[in-house]
Amino acid sequence: MKQYRVGIIGCTGMVGQRFATILENHPWFKVTALAASARSAGKTYQEALEGRWAMEAPIPPAMAELPVYDAEKDIDKVVSLVDFVFCAVNMKSEDIMALEEAYAKKECPVISNNKQHRGTPDVPMIIPELNAEHHKVIEHQRKRLGTKRGFIAVKCNCSLQSYVPAIHPLMDLGVTKVLACTYQAISGAGKTFETMPQILDNVIPYIGGEEEKSEQEPLKIWGHVENGVIVNACSPSITSQCLRVPVSDGHMAAVFFSLEKKASVEEIIERWKSFRGPAQELELPSAPKQFIHYFEENDRPQPKLDRNIEGGMAISAGRLRPDTQYDYKFVCLSHNTLRGAAGGGLLMAELLCKLGYFD
Repeated sequence: MKQYRVGIIGCTGMVGQRFATILENHPWFKVTALAASARSAGKTYQEALEGRWAMEAPIPPAMAELPVYDAEKDIDKVVSLVDFVFCAVNMKSEDIMALEEAYAKKECPVISNNKQHRGTPDVPMIIPELNAEHHKVIEHQRKRLGTKRGFIAVKCNCSLQSYVPAIHPLMDLGVTKVLACTYQAISGAGKTFETMPQILDNVIPYIGGEEEKSEQEPLKIWGHVENGVIVNACSPSITSQCLRVPVSDGHMAAVFFSLEKKASVEEIIERWKSFRGPAQELELPSAPKQFIHYFEENDRPQPKLDRNIEGGMAISAGRLRPDTQYDYKFVCLSHNTLRGAAGGGLLMAELLCKLGYFD
C-alpha cells in the first residue's frame, strides 16, 4: 500500500487533536497539512495549541512545527499538499457545508466528522463493519458536484456507536423497536473536567440535537442505495434519551429492543462475539480484531475499565437479559473520540482507500 498525504481541517479542536495522535504512526497516511480558523493561521501547530492541548499523548513531533493554514482562505494551498482531508471544524452549519463542498470541488476528498452533510442523500455515512456498500453512492455524488476525485463522506453521530453496532447483527431477526438511553462523556462536547466544572457531581439531562440524531441516523445506516441516493430504512422504530455525565471518555447506552423472531440470550451473545464486517475481512489497520466484546460480569462494561479495548475501536456489551416491556435489554459502551469520532473517521478513510477512492 502506498502512503497517502493527509490534511486535518480543524486541527486545533478536540477531534482534530485526536486525529493528530492516531495518525502519528499510521502505515498508509501521513499528515502533510494542518488548517484551522484565522486566529490559529500563521502559527506552528505547537504555537496554535499553547495551553490547549487536551490529549494524554504529546503533540506528535512530526506535526509540532507544521504551519497551520487558514481553513477557508488557504484552500488551494492545503489541497496542493494532500491527497484527501479529515474535517472536524467548529463553525456555523451553513459555513461547514460550504467549506466541505469547496474542498470536494477542488478535487479533494473530504472525510467529515461534522453533522451537516449526514442528511444529504448522496453523501455516504459509513460504519465500515455495517454498511460499507454505501460507498457506491459516491459516483453519483461526484456527478452532482461535477468532480472526478472530490467527494464528501461523513461519520455518524458518536452516540450511535454505543448501541447501533450491537443491534446490527440481530437485524435479520426483525428488530421492530429500540429504546436507547445514552450516558455521554464530556469529551463529546469537546470538554475536559477543567473546562467543564459544572459537570462535577452532576448529570445534565439535555444535549442539543442529540436525541433526534440518535433516532434518525441509524435509519440511514440501515438504508440502501437506489437511483443514486441512500434511501433510509423504515424500521426499527427508535426512541432515545441522551444525558451528559461526569465521565472523561466513553459513551454508554442502556438499550431495550424487541424482535419479530425469537432468539435466546445465548444466540444473541454468540452473534455478537462472532460478528465480523468488511473492516475485519479487509484487515484495515484501525479495525478491531473482534468488533463486539461481551462481558459476563454484571458490573461490566465500565468506561474507566473498558473504553480502550482494542485501541478504543471495539464495542463492549453486557447485562443482556429478558425485559418485561420489550423482549431484551442490555448495556453497551464505545470510546466516543476514538471509535465514535476520529477513529471512526479514520476507519472509514481506510475502507475508502482500500476501494481506490483516493487514487
